[in-house]
Amino acid sequence: MANKNDFTELINKGYTFKGESVRIGNAMLDGQVLADTPVNLPLKTMNRHGLIAGATGTGKTKTLQMISEYLSDSSVSTLLLDIKGDLSGIAAMGTVNDKVKERYQQLNMEYKPSQFPAELLSLSNQPGVRLRATVSEFGPVLLSKILELNDTQEGVVAMIFKYCDDNKLPLLDLKDFIKVLQYVTDEGKDELKKTYGNVSTTSTGTILRKVIELQQQGADLFFGEKSFEVDDLMRISDDGHGMINILRVTDLQDKPKLFSTFMLQLLAELYASCPEAGDLDKPKLVMFIDEAHLIFNEASQALLEQIETIIKLIRSKGIGIFFCTQNPMDVPASVLGQLGLKVQHALRAFTAADRKTIKQTAENYPETTFYKTEDLITQLGIGEALVTMLNESGVPTPLVQVMLCAPRSRMDVLTDVEINTIVSRSKLVAKYSQVIDSQSAYEMLTAKLQQAADNPPPTTGGKAQKEEPSMVEKILDNSVVKSMARTAGNTIVRSLLGSLGLGGKSKKSFF
Repeated sequence: MANKNDFTELINKGYTFKGESVRIGNAMLDGQVLADTPVNLPLKTMNRHGLIAGATGTGKTKTLQMISEYLSDSSVSTLLLDIKGDLSGIAAMGTVNDKVKERYQQLNMEYKPSQFPAELLSLSNQPGVRLRATVSEFGPVLLSKILELNDTQEGVVAMIFKYCDDNKLPLLDLKDFIKVLQYVTDEGKDELKKTYGNVSTTSTGTILRKVIELQQQGADLFFGEKSFEVDDLMRISDDGHGMINILRVTDLQDKPKLFSTFMLQLLAELYASCPEAGDLDKPKLVMFIDEAHLIFNEASQALLEQIETIIKLIRSKGIGIFFCTQNPMDVPASVLGQLGLKVQHALRAFTAADRKTIKQTAENYPETTFYKTEDLITQLGIGEALVTMLNESGVPTPLVQVMLCAPRSRMDVLTDVEINTIVSRSKLVAKYSQVIDSQSAYEMLTAKLQQAADNPPPTTGGKAQKEEPSMVEKILDNSVVKSMARTAGNTIVRSLLGSLGLGGKSKKSFF
């Protein structure tokens, strides 16, 4: 049996912080909860990102919900990507049951049911604030990454964006981009070639197929106006709580490309829009991505590199990103290495592959003499987890088994009536609900082509009619005049050559 006093001293020292922190649970040793050994989470390092992992039914989503509640209490806004549809209950008061009572007795804490200010967001036609972005905001580089284009095709996309900028053709939605793509392939090919270079039909055809593939996953609902302003994610309620933004994307589980498209655009927009924040006492925004494997499973190498780059850089903006997934190996090693907080719920060892994953997972945690990490990962109960994080100096804390606090809000979904009530009270719904179809590239090019069709050049017998020649052109076209001009021209040339010493008779001639 491990030495309890040494363990308690280690954990109390490792999880006591100078700045503001929140209590997420109590340490456990040999299966017992230690009421005098709280485990705290420092807000200062919440921009160092994190991972919440574990098998289905082990309590990952409730951990995500609980941490979001504490952040809201501390006036930190959050964005929750709700894939399964079970996070909306955070906007309703929690209820006490026997399991919750028992847990809080073990933690030596008082359970206080609460509800939190929430905003419901949507990428589709579900009730809530509609999130959209224009094609122009994506830009040629990001759009090319999403479409998984090669270097040549990326060059064509960059050329199209440049052409649209120079000719004031706004690219708002995908139909604008498709229209320009068709135009530069057909009617506008010569126009583009003069200024920007030749455009390969093969390249434009491939790009068009990729865009249609994106459309088939429902991307038309996402691209367009009015563009969502990321500052609206960082609002504070009237009572000082951080707003909890719940993006319900239950209809995107079978559309990983659209989900990746949204995620990458949002991260890029947050990075581009937010100023450098330096070393803050607490983050400005924390994003929780549930079922994170949907981002990585079908992501290209270029897309993974883009995500890795943003993850590395965005923490300087005061923004933290947490990935929630069943298997920690779902997250690429390059991204996993950037995550400061790790909350590992139980994993199940049903197959040899499962045992290998568990072994790898155990090796990613700090070494400890108090636990057999590889064995303990399979023995954790519901709502229990192995935890390690970065302290305020950036040093990993000791690995600890934790009985986690339960959420204080409802651990279930909202009813349709409750959802409609929240939506009806939202100021943002009114701001973003109206679909705007501004004059853009599609309408402008359509009008240009229609004008050309309505006013064709006059023809005679299927051939363009030539203008009537002028009197001067008639005289110059006369054969006698042409002969006289040639004779006069030869005389002038010979005179010039003679004055230069190149004239005179020659026995050999090249003419």
